Amino acid sequence: MKQSVSKQAVKSNRFGFIGATIAELKKVVWPTRREIVYLTTMVLIVAAAVGVVLGVIDFGFSFGIEKIFIPE
Repeated sequence: MKQSVSKQAVKSNRFGFIGATIAELKKVVWPTRREIVYLTTMVLIVAAAVGVVLGVIDFGFSFGIEKIFIPE
């Protein structure tokens, strides 16, 4: 059995979804400017630290492989 859905019902569902989304966004507790600055700073510090650690590890492996496989 095939059900037909009217175009108006589809449009109503679309707008209902948008309305529900807006209603949910109004319930969100947004972070303060201070929290945003703090968390952004933490992310940048952690990303830089991980980059340095991975760079040192990469350099160490490259140096070790070079000494093992390409002796002078």
